[in-house]
Amino acid sequence: MIIQSLISVLRGFAMGAADIVPGVSGGTIALVLGIYERLVASVRAGSSALGSILRGNLSAFREWLGRVEWSLIVPLLIGILLAIVTLAHLIEDLLHDEPVLMASLFVGLVGGSMVIAWLMLKQPALNHMWIAVGVGLAVFVVLGLRSGTSEASVSQLADPALWAFFASGAVAICATILPGISGSFVLVMLGMYGAVLGAVTARDLTALAIFGIGAIVGLGLFSQFLHRALTNHHDAMLAGLIGLMGGSLRVLWPWPLGVDSTDLGVPDSDVGLAIGMAIIGFLVVIAIARIAVRYERDHEPTSSDGA
Repeated sequence: MIIQSLISVLRGFAMGAADIVPGVSGGTIALVLGIYERLVASVRAGSSALGSILRGNLSAFREWLGRVEWSLIVPLLIGILLAIVTLAHLIEDLLHDEPVLMASLFVGLVGGSMVIAWLMLKQPALNHMWIAVGVGLAVFVVLGLRSGTSEASVSQLADPALWAFFASGAVAICATILPGISGSFVLVMLGMYGAVLGAVTARDLTALAIFGIGAIVGLGLFSQFLHRALTNHHDAMLAGLIGLMGGSLRVLWPWPLGVDSTDLGVPDSDVGLAIGMAIIGFLVVIAIARIAVRYERDHEPTSSDGA
């Protein structure tokens, strides 16, 4: 039990490290580590419990709360917080000092994640490929509508209303459980990144509380949809997630500005090293996924265990 909790803390640490990076989602890491569907199911159960208590239905509240996999969720949250506290400054410096190499590494990570997700399809078919391609192209085009995370783009809404904090929280939180785009980049696309960052540095508790409430509402509603989609349309939903990750590679194209722009430039520096970093990222994801599958298989309860 203690070993499993420690492993879940490490999983959360990896998810938190990914969430710090613009363009990389913690949901991608959860997918690679084989805990994605369990995570979505627990988030959905938690949101259902919250809805039950708001309706005054205590018996349903207790029932849904019992369906949350706390042995997974609590260590994950601990790991995520540890990663944010310990790695945020380091990754920020690396993104500033080595933008091309860091972006190339992330390209490899996402590319490997797409391969792992495709292998998770129960009955892969041609229509799943078309779904992935269609979603990928749509995301690629939409991301091109923004110029990236430059100072001009992140500060578009200088003094947004409180409802804008609520709405941006509800939308951006979906990136937490969606492989592909990070929540910070969603805020950039909405023009709210500067406003939210300013609220954090200014300790504007009112704006942050409204943002948090919006995040809770958005996560609750979206987790319900995502859980049903994964349950009833597993392969089609995974294909869509693969497309989402593929389209998000526009954010990670190393040139001209690494992860600081969605403008596509021609490779002009560190090409060999960039390719090498992408290959390393790809192989790391494949290796982690193989280790995770082997661990889950070795620790899967047998029929005699449940007897």
